[in-house]
Amino acid sequence: MPDMKYFLKRVGNISFDKMGGAIDFVHKKTGKSKAAIFADMVYCTLKYGAGYYDYQIFGFAELTAAQRETFVTRLVSKKLNEFLNDDAYTHLFDNKDEFNKLFARYIRRGWLVVGESTKEQMRAFTQGKDEVFIKILDGECSHGCERIHLKDWPDFDKLYDHILAGNFGLLEDVVDQHPDVERLHPGSVNCLRVITLLDDDGEPHFLYAVQKMGMGDSFVDCNCLFAPVDPETGKIKYPAHSGNTPLGLVYTEHPDTHVTLAGYQLPFVPESVRMCLEAAKVVPQVRYVGWDVAISRDGPEFIEGNTYCAHDFWQLPPHTPDKTGVLPLFQKYAKGFKR
Repeated sequence: MPDMKYFLKRVGNISFDKMGGAIDFVHKKTGKSKAAIFADMVYCTLKYGAGYYDYQIFGFAELTAAQRETFVTRLVSKKLNEFLNDDAYTHLFDNKDEFNKLFARYIRRGWLVVGESTKEQMRAFTQGKDEVFIKILDGECSHGCERIHLKDWPDFDKLYDHILAGNFGLLEDVVDQHPDVERLHPGSVNCLRVITLLDDDGEPHFLYAVQKMGMGDSFVDCNCLFAPVDPETGKIKYPAHSGNTPLGLVYTEHPDTHVTLAGYQLPFVPESVRMCLEAAKVVPQVRYVGWDVAISRDGPEFIEGNTYCAHDFWQLPPHTPDKTGVLPLFQKYAKGFKR
């Protein structure tokens, strides 16, 4: 059963228009009556902590009770984060300056903290470069992130004023992305998302990895496309899914670059996994982390670490032919966790 306080809060925030849209989607896909779908949605919320989006994107209408039990739903995801990650330490990941300092040995690109740098140091950092990133310190999902084309800012004083006015806190080089990753979608940093979990004895374990890809004119990979990756071979395992998961769109090839995705060979994947497993031990109070890894020409490096990870990765129907979610993996290593 879900946490009732959180459950009631979620109920109070229900968008009945969106819920109706989810019911319509499932009705068209399965042919089941809308009344039956609604009743089952309510039951799955009470039994599995699955909201209407979970019900829709995971295909709960077509799963058995045993299969439903294996899925990390939104409410289960919240409980996992509360059980595994100590809030007193999550700021080390949430604040980009603290993260870069703590994990500096895993970052290849140059960077400056705006509040700790002079104007002249920042000017010198941009000299001779085509592009840089500016980021707010506590942004997520690319919010508060800009890719600056320096030819558009010939007057550095104006760029400096823009950085201060926008409350940007970090100045970073653009990753010299490996050509085989760049090929997926040029113009965006296409990260490998690697999930690690420390077991009850503090030993790190790999849970899963997905390759994220930009799309259209996006300069980042958030909410665009993603596909599971084999951690040993480094190959993409399945077609990609839309980052807007309720759409249910599946792509056998990238819609912009037309790269065939299933079977695509990615570079430095085993090295990326090893790096994440090593880094997972740095802050043992934060046991569950989703690492965003950029693959440069010289190897992997961190972009950020997420302490509240998207729970839909790897659990969507195109990526789960056995119709099994990831909860058993968490329970294998976090034995005290109860749904």
